[in-house]
Amino acid sequence: MADYRWIGMVVVTAACAGTSDQPTGGRAAVPPASLDVVTADQLLADIKVLADDSLLGRGPGTLGEERTVAFLEAQFKSIGLEPGNPDGTYLQNVPLVGITPDPSAALVVRKGGVSRTLKFKDDVVAWTKHVADSAAIDGSEMVFVGYGVEAPEFQWDDFKGQDVRGKTIVLLVNDPPLADTTQFGGSAMTYYGRWTYKYEQGQKHGAAAVLIVHETEPAGYPFAVVQGKTGEQFDLVTPDKNLTRAPIEGWSTLDQAKAIFQLAGKDFDQLKAKAATREFAPVSLGLTASMTIRNTLRTVDSRNVVAKLTGSDPVLKDEYVVYTAHWDHFGVGDPINGDSIYNGALDNASGTASLLALARAFKALPEAPKRSILFLAVTAEEQGLLGSQYYAVTPLYPLARTAANINIDGLNLIGRTKDVTVIGMGASELDDYLRDAAVGQGRTIRPDPEPEKGYYYRSDHFNFAKQGVPALYAESGIEVVGQPADYGIRMRQRYVADDYHKPSDDIKADWVLDGAVEDIRLYLTVGYWLAQAAAFPEWRPGNEFKAVRDRQLGR
Repeated sequence: MADYRWIGMVVVTAACAGTSDQPTGGRAAVPPASLDVVTADQLLADIKVLADDSLLGRGPGTLGEERTVAFLEAQFKSIGLEPGNPDGTYLQNVPLVGITPDPSAALVVRKGGVSRTLKFKDDVVAWTKHVADSAAIDGSEMVFVGYGVEAPEFQWDDFKGQDVRGKTIVLLVNDPPLADTTQFGGSAMTYYGRWTYKYEQGQKHGAAAVLIVHETEPAGYPFAVVQGKTGEQFDLVTPDKNLTRAPIEGWSTLDQAKAIFQLAGKDFDQLKAKAATREFAPVSLGLTASMTIRNTLRTVDSRNVVAKLTGSDPVLKDEYVVYTAHWDHFGVGDPINGDSIYNGALDNASGTASLLALARAFKALPEAPKRSILFLAVTAEEQGLLGSQYYAVTPLYPLARTAANINIDGLNLIGRTKDVTVIGMGASELDDYLRDAAVGQGRTIRPDPEPEKGYYYRSDHFNFAKQGVPALYAESGIEVVGQPADYGIRMRQRYVADDYHKPSDDIKADWVLDGAVEDIRLYLTVGYWLAQAAAFPEWRPGNEFKAVRDRQLGR
């Protein structure tokens, strides 16, 4: 067990100044007794359990999962919620395959008799999602394909019809950087910029390998975060054993990429500049790549934990508002400063604790809301949003009867804020619900201050959105009460640089939880209103997911 004798130093202001009990936006207020159930003391107590060393970093398929799932199941039972699975349990099995690459692998790039070897982890992080003992490329021709984007709505095609089957494609991360803000997402990353899209492009075009060049600013995180993917990785078990994916996927450091281009007689910066134009066409580098990755495989039945509060309306109780938070983190891994347990206190013990806080608050209502509320703690988010993906494609309750998803991935632990950050602001009418709830707290909503980092595609709400369900993902505001104007951004940047996906993401002595309490009460209000509303929230006209929802609802 971890030593928490110093926890008394943490500021835990239970009162949540600024929360109004007045109706807002013409909707009935949440009863104060339910709001008051959300306290900093209980929140911290749950985070302490979830981020304790005894849970071994909450890795899927480990003893840490067993202990985490048992804790959540026991909590939902003690709160008095019903089993969320129609089979009468609190669990949804999620079949995963764990793939661990042999760290002796190396990428060898050749031009004639000259070669350059990229060391595993230091220079290149690569893996295969093939459910097989090994995957390899041998003398695969290397082709630079810019950003790897095919976006007909923006008249953009980085492939220009070139056949890259069996080749190793080298790509840049993020969207093409354009001065024209009407193209792609302007300053905001679109899905075309997300690294998962790059690997999907490799699969689509039959590439033998996909190598993304890592750059910290456009990626949104340092290469050290990528290096965290050198151990076991999970994927959903698919009928084709993932054999249609490129045999090898990975990242290289920027320095190594520049050295490879130099070996090819090319200037990386010049080609990168050309890739930011519609005229760009793939460039053969005149190099070959070889690599063999040997795997250790295991299958894992991981679990989503799900609880339900049945609605009070005889008709609307068969419709659902779904709260999500991922319970998993990275388990036990490579030590940093002597610590090898990746406890993920902020990411996402705090979000999972908020799920329990919301469950208690809803249960404390004098009468359940009209629609049912589902509390879904999902697995394997850190492995690629796998638990939420599994629920979204094999839902326990029909998505056509799911009004909305509210996702919580990390809480505000730096103090009360005057604002609330909406990731993907403008996507749906859920913004209106959140804005009205924030007004009741004397706050405003604002768009993501770092839209270029693509946070909309990096948490579990995205799987609901892809299936057409309006999804809300909000984060801490950045205007912290009583702090300098840049304090919120500086704290966010410090966390990403120092603690994100590292063992140092532990409970901190300087945490201030009154903002977290205020945010949870905000999410409570939004979910309560959604559960009482006469109609489902809608995607905004022109949103990429609106057509999916229209088909889902038979429009």
